[in-house]
Amino acid sequence: MPMNTSMPVLIVDDYNTMIRIIRNLLRQLGFEQIDDASDGSSALAKMREKKYGLVISDWNMEPMTGYELLQQVRADRELSDTPFIMVTAESKTENVIAAKKAGVNNYIVKPFNAQTLKSKIEAVFPDPPTPVAA
Repeated sequence: MPMNTSMPVLIVDDYNTMIRIIRNLLRQLGFEQIDDASDGSSALAKMREKKYGLVISDWNMEPMTGYELLQQVRADRELSDTPFIMVTAESKTENVIAAKKAGVNNYIVKPFNAQTLKSKIEAVFPDPPTPVAA
């Protein structure tokens, strides 16, 4: 499934400036349907109401962290296959490993630009293999 810029994207971050930055980067990449939530529990509520093609969540939030949100999403049969990218200011190896084990699709360390975001999203949605002409 190649990157589909018409799919709805949910940004989860408790920092409004970061939501604005990610929203602007997504718009640069052609995404139009962008929602946001300021914490994990409101993100879960939104995800239960609407099917998102991608969730981009910050790791460090209160009261529910992005990691806990990821665990909840993966544990929910309705939501478990939602592509999930974690954003963090720390590139701690143990965090990356924990997120991978919890089922994160990709991981972005702040600060990042549109190109980084694009390549991380594209890695989550690889292009379908080109059929080989016989």
